Amino acid sequence: MTAASIAGSGARPQGPVTAGLPAGSVEVVDLEGLHDVEFGDTEDELTRRGILRTDVDACGPALAGHDTISPIFVDDRLVLLWLGDTTRTPEGVTAGSPIGEVWDSYPSVRELDAPQGTYRFDGLLARQGDRAYLFLHDGQVVRKIIAGYAEWAQRLFDEGHSPC
Repeated sequence: MTAASIAGSGARPQGPVTAGLPAGSVEVVDLEGLHDVEFGDTEDELTRRGILRTDVDACGPALAGHDTISPIFVDDRLVLLWLGDTTRTPEGVTAGSPIGEVWDSYPSVRELDAPQGTYRFDGLLARQGDRAYLFLHDGQVVRKIIAGYAEWAQRLFDEGHSPC
């Protein structure tokens, strides 16, 4: 049930890499969430505030005003944000960043190896308390970033699911 919930949540982030985009078009996600969305918020709360949209053509609910960020809910609570290419961490790491920047920004990062024989990316888990960034990479650059509760980021990596 957990895997199905994670796999079915959120819109699949689409879009170009952030190079050449104006600074104002790049969003920042920290380990609390976004400026108007926090990890642990309920689906009902976000819907009531007009932030969670279920009327979009996506594989799950989407965040109003955050077109390239997909929310992942478990038991009605926001547990992860699957970040699109126009989103960065406060330290400036984004999709397309060299993995050396992850190591420089998060010295206690832990390596996660994708299972042999799969087409999944390896990961770097940067944990701070009960929250974490999961940086999926190809050995050279960051390809995707997931932010949220460390337990759920680890489970997402282990089980190999995306928002869709």
